[in-house]
Amino acid sequence: MAMSRPGPGPGPQLYSPQERARRDASVWTLVQGVLAPVQFLAFLISLGLLLRYLANGAGEQAAMWSVVVKTALLYLIMVTGSIWEKVVFGRWLFAPAFYWEDVFSMLVLALHTAYLWCWATHALDGRGLAWLALAAYASYVINATQFLLKLRAARLEQARSATALEGARA
Repeated sequence: MAMSRPGPGPGPQLYSPQERARRDASVWTLVQGVLAPVQFLAFLISLGLLLRYLANGAGEQAAMWSVVVKTALLYLIMVTGSIWEKVVFGRWLFAPAFYWEDVFSMLVLALHTAYLWCWATHALDGRGLAWLALAAYASYVINATQFLLKLRAARLEQARSATALEGARA
C-alpha cells in the first residue's frame, strides 16, 4: 500500500520537500509532461480508427497500425517515467507515492504487449485485435485517470504548502 507523509493542511503529503525539488529540477518531469498529451492524442486517433473499423470494416490496417504507434508511445512513457521515478524517489518503479498507479500500469503494459504479440503472430483476426486493443485502451483510460488525480493532488499539495509558508511569514 502507498505510504504517505503527513503534510501541511488536510491530506497526506505526496512529495517531501527534497522530492519536490528533484521533481521540479528534473528534465524528466518536462519529458513526461510532453509525452503524456502526445500519447493521449495518439490514443484518441487510434480509438476513432478502431471504432470506425469495428462499425463498418473500413481502415483495418490503419486501425491496427495506430495501436502499434500508441503502444510504442506507451513503452516510451513507461521507460522515461521509471527514470523520472528513480530521479525523484530513488526507485525505478513502485515508489510509495505512485505504487498503485505503477501496479495498474503493469496491466496496461500487459494488455498492450498482448496486442503486439497477437498482431505479430496473427493469433487473432482483425476484429479480435480491435477488441483486445479496446480492452487495453480501457485500462489506459483508468490508469491515465489515476495519474491525473495524482497530478491534481500534487498541485493542491503545492498550493497548501505555499499557503502554509505565507501564513508562517505573516
